[in-house]
Amino acid sequence: MSSSELEAKKAADGQQEAKVPAGVEITGSKQPEEDTNARTKAELDFAAAEQYKNQGNEMLKTKEFSKAIDMYTKAIELHPNSAIYYANRSLAHLRQESFGFALQDGVSAVKADPAYLKGYYRRAAAHMSLGKFKQALCDFEFVAKCRPNDKDAKLKFTECNKIVKMRAFERAIAVDKPEKTLSEMYSDMENITIEDDYKGPQLEDGKVTLKFMMELMEHYKAQKRLHRKFAYKILCEIDTYMRAQPSLVDITVQDEEKFTICGDIHGQFYDLMNIFEINGLPSEKNPYLFNGDFVDRGSFSVECIFTLFGFKLLYPNHFFLARGNHESINMNQMYGFTGEVTAKYTSAMADIFTQVFNWLPLCHCINQKILVMHGGLFSTEDVTLDNIRRIERNCQPPEEGLMCELLWSDPQQWMGLGQSKRGVGIQFGPDVTEKFCKDNNLDYIIRSHEVKDMGYEVAHNGKCITVFSAPNYCDTMGNMGAFITITGNNLKPNFKSFEAVPHPDVKPMAYANSLMNWLA
Repeated sequence: MSSSELEAKKAADGQQEAKVPAGVEITGSKQPEEDTNARTKAELDFAAAEQYKNQGNEMLKTKEFSKAIDMYTKAIELHPNSAIYYANRSLAHLRQESFGFALQDGVSAVKADPAYLKGYYRRAAAHMSLGKFKQALCDFEFVAKCRPNDKDAKLKFTECNKIVKMRAFERAIAVDKPEKTLSEMYSDMENITIEDDYKGPQLEDGKVTLKFMMELMEHYKAQKRLHRKFAYKILCEIDTYMRAQPSLVDITVQDEEKFTICGDIHGQFYDLMNIFEINGLPSEKNPYLFNGDFVDRGSFSVECIFTLFGFKLLYPNHFFLARGNHESINMNQMYGFTGEVTAKYTSAMADIFTQVFNWLPLCHCINQKILVMHGGLFSTEDVTLDNIRRIERNCQPPEEGLMCELLWSDPQQWMGLGQSKRGVGIQFGPDVTEKFCKDNNLDYIIRSHEVKDMGYEVAHNGKCITVFSAPNYCDTMGNMGAFITITGNNLKPNFKSFEAVPHPDVKPMAYANSLMNWLA
């Protein structure tokens, strides 16, 4: 059994943990006929539920998370009072990043059996994933009190408590003062010394050139770092540029010009290089739009973001970047980007990235006919493109409203609006997409944000397209990546799927907060 299989086996409760449900008597004295029939049905239901649970456990081991959820759901339908079934399904939802559903199941597990401590861990993991650290701390504290001699429980409580205290300290020292640009903050940047042994790429007169970008990508492929002086300079230039951009950027693609839209990259630098190998390097004749979630999870996020920022500076009118839900401090601190920047540079640089991400545009409109955003549509009717243009985006994503939903929402198959599986944003049906496109004279929308087996999915009668560009996401999902190409005189989307390529032996989530790995 591999280490990943062993981990999944430990995470899911096995057959040996099965308990006969309350009220079901397996042996005993003879009962009246109606009681015997009722007992027999309960016994049969419990046995069938256990079979479904065991099948779910096997599917969890093989990372077939959707199928595992289906099996646990069938078990719950037959025996709805089992904390184990809810806790196992919660884990499967966590693996699919359906944090809202994971939280619901964690709550149900605790309600079904307040003594089942794994239920508290599942609920805490969901709260952590949603950035609700105080709520997670309450669960860790309860488990630690129930198991005062359990080192693991104490460690989880201690680590979560550190996060809560750090957040409180950050709020306490925050003061209202005019925000300085990064150039003002690092006015003495020109005095940073370049060591004699640095042989990497260098900016030319402080500017990004094609030569610099070619050398930078080769430098990164060799697992080397860009000098901090040039890294700071790129961040300063990007900050200045992005501040002047609107929240909704209009893009014009000329008639015969090809235009490429990519989805989530998530720190998978070598797969990003493969996109350029397949589809050509960015240029004025080969423009790109990357639709958010450049960082986190994958452990080459620094390489990804400086490559993308570099091309943005080189081709500002032919290379576009949109904000995703992972371009935020909560996500970065939990899923690895903050840790990676701190390890490769400094914690001060991680703070700079937080400021830069706040200024990334929220969406793009291509030829007035295709709206591209990271997440999806809205809980409010009659939202117009002008409403989006007026969003004040220089902030951390709020928990509700237009900005939140642009970054977090997902499509659903059924009509109307639904509760978000993620616990943030909403789910929107084909009728919502149809009305939004009609009201705003759009042909269709493109969004990212979700893993798809082929790297893309066409839904809502062709009016809602998902594109995801991180193949074999987190080295576990086995999905293809994809990108979309269009031409200015033919806005019909063309899809290109591609497989993952090898990368150096640095695991995903290597820089993530340790709690996220412990809770999985």
